[in-house]
This record gives sequence, structure tokens and C-alpha cells, in this order.
Amino acid sequence: MTRIADIAIPDSRIAAEATALVRDVTDDLLYDHSRRVYLFGAWQGTRKELAFDPELLYVGAMFHDLGLTPAYRTDDRRFEIDGAEEAAAFLRSHGVPEDSVRLVWEAIALHTTPEVPHWMAPEVALVTAGVELDVLGIGYADLPAATRDAVVAAHPRPDFKKRILAAFTDGIAHRPVTTFGNVKADVLAHFAPGFRRIDFVEVIEGSDWPE
Repeated sequence: MTRIADIAIPDSRIAAEATALVRDVTDDLLYDHSRRVYLFGAWQGTRKELAFDPELLYVGAMFHDLGLTPAYRTDDRRFEIDGAEEAAAFLRSHGVPEDSVRLVWEAIALHTTPEVPHWMAPEVALVTAGVELDVLGIGYADLPAATRDAVVAAHPRPDFKKRILAAFTDGIAHRPVTTFGNVKADVLAHFAPGFRRIDFVEVIEGSDWPE
């Protein structure tokens, strides 16, 4: 079993096939990011003594940005749902029980929804925790330097901030309405010319209800 920073990476058939699928349809940016999400999520789960399934956490982490890729993104739904649906189909094809499929689906679908995942099952919470650490730096100060250095040595992040924002923009600019109520609206506000946020108050005031 491969270990990075003393964090075990699952070596089951499901994990191996998940790795191969993601490696095939993503570039180094998203592949390395997804692996770091698993490693940082697993590190936090171990530190907090949470009981989590490493294989489910791994699939959730590896598939969480799949909806940004040309192979799996749709035109009319949130990219998180694209990834969640593909992960669910992948797990079902391997005979994984529905309760486990649902955990991975929720972990991916909610990973850009602040706070809510942290109140859910460990696998759901830890995908979000891994994303937040790698993208937002939440928990960076708690991460031992040796752990951070080992993870980044295995999965480098050159010019990551700029490149991940570009990947977000490329993956969602064609479906701006799907960012309503989503942190990704901030991305389009910065990088998509002409983008205008859907305003929740305007939606209420402009609905068909007379009052």
C-alpha cells in the first residue's frame, strides 16, 4: 500500500480504477489537487479520530472536480452534481451498497457548500475539509510542515491559485445560472465578462405570487 506523509492510499480495485479514470480525463492540475484533497482529508480525519472509510473518501476526493472536465461536464446543472452522479454510477457498477454510494454522492455534491458538510458523515465532512485546506488554506496552520512538504512533493502545486481559478472558470462559464447560491459565482464575477449574479431578493420579488 502506498503511503504519503504516513497517510495510506487505498489500493483496492475500486481505488485503482478510480485513479485510472481520473488520470485519463484530467490534467496534472486536477489530478494532483484531487489526490491532495484525499491526503489532507484523511490526515484531518485521523487527527480528529473520526471513523471513516478510506476507500469512500478516496473516491469522493478523486471525483469531486470531475464535473469541470470536458468529458463529464453538462450544460445545465452544477458541476458538483456532474461529479456526484458519475461517482455514484462508478460505485454502483462495482456493487457498492446504496448507503455508501449516497455518502460519496453527498460528499461531492456539497463540497462547495460552506459549513453544512461538517455536520454530516465523516466521509462527507472530510472531502470538504480536504478541499478547504488545499484551495482556501483553512487549517493550513494546523498542518505539520513535514506532512505538508511530503504531500506537495508527491503532488506539486505550481502556480496553483491562478490555475485552479482558471479551471473553475473554464468548467462553469458556459452554465452561469448553476452558480446561484454557490461560491462559484464569485469565480465568474471575477473572470467571466458580463456575468451578473442572480439576486435572491429579486427572484422573490419577481415571482408570480401577487404578494
